[in-house]
Amino acid sequence: MKRTIEEHADRFSDIASDYDDSQDSEEYRACVSLVVEHAREALRASDDRVVADLGTGTGAIALALAEDADRVAGRDISDGMLAKAREKADERGLDDVEFGEGRFRDPNVDAADVVVSNFAMHHLSDEEKREAIAAIADLDPRTFVLGDVMFFGTPDPDEPFYSPEVDDPSTVGHLADALTDEGFALTAVERVHDQVGVLVAERRDG
Repeated sequence: MKRTIEEHADRFSDIASDYDDSQDSEEYRACVSLVVEHAREALRASDDRVVADLGTGTGAIALALAEDADRVAGRDISDGMLAKAREKADERGLDDVEFGEGRFRDPNVDAADVVVSNFAMHHLSDEEKREAIAAIADLDPRTFVLGDVMFFGTPDPDEPFYSPEVDDPSTVGHLADALTDEGFALTAVERVHDQVGVLVAERRDG
């Protein structure tokens, strides 16, 4: 991680009020749609419809999945982002979604049948991503859906989808290896852009 958790939390709290409007790229919107689509498919095949959304931000994906799940837990490190997510849930009258502090390596969730994350894990180093995926595996999910900045090939420096000073994306291969080592099997790889994609992983023993 190129900045401390506290530095990342403060940075996102500062931009929370404008965050939704700033995420207007076609690739980001495509990732949101794909993560929600794959998560809904997993929930339809599940008896225990509990979702954990890690790095939930202002709750876009957590709120989108609320009507498909029995319970959704959104977790983030930023108080500002969480306040915005709670505000949106209150406006929609949703009482089956709750937002609270949680980190990838300490999600503050007991268990979840489906875990999702979108455009958040790329702030972690390669080793920290492995630790995060191990913590996700400990939640015993049937399905993990990850939308993020990730490298399908050599990144083009003239067309970056990340800020090198704060972001640390991994290759698809590294993410696949980390998932496999924790007992997951990739069931879908959605290439949105050379530097953006969605991975769907199922527990092999699920």
